[in-house]
Amino acid sequence: MRGLAGLPVMALLGSCATEAPTSAALPSIYLPLANNSAHIDVDAARDMISSYRRNRGAPPLAVDPELQRLAEAEAAAMALADRPSRAQTVKGAVERLGYADVNANLSAGYHTLAEAFSGWRESPPHDATMLAPRATKMGIATAYAPGSKYKVYWALLTAR
Repeated sequence: MRGLAGLPVMALLGSCATEAPTSAALPSIYLPLANNSAHIDVDAARDMISSYRRNRGAPPLAVDPELQRLAEAEAAAMALADRPSRAQTVKGAVERLGYADVNANLSAGYHTLAEAFSGWRESPPHDATMLAPRATKMGIATAYAPGSKYKVYWALLTAR
């Protein structure tokens, strides 16, 4: 009988066990972007960066359709070249389109939005882009390069 006394407890403990979370259960900032069908959640990125800015006294950002297209093109170009671009080159191109106070975070290797955001906060130049006080607009994109060392390329553009 003693052997069976623990059975109800084991049954209760067994019912507490849960399966590993699926991608559908994860918030979009934690979804892996290192696959062909992955797409960054632009609204979640805007909300995360804008909240970070508000907490540091900067105004929130709005996703600008043209900056979004430019970020997508830049991320794709970096993935195709298999290396991050130079921020100064990209900033100059965006300024020639009439934007002011342009900043760019061009990076590679972060596989989730949460990783990219954390990495950018820890890097003074990347953090400065996210917190640029005069920025009001943004575009953010990723591109996946399966044969690449980095796998995921990132472009965040901010401007006024």
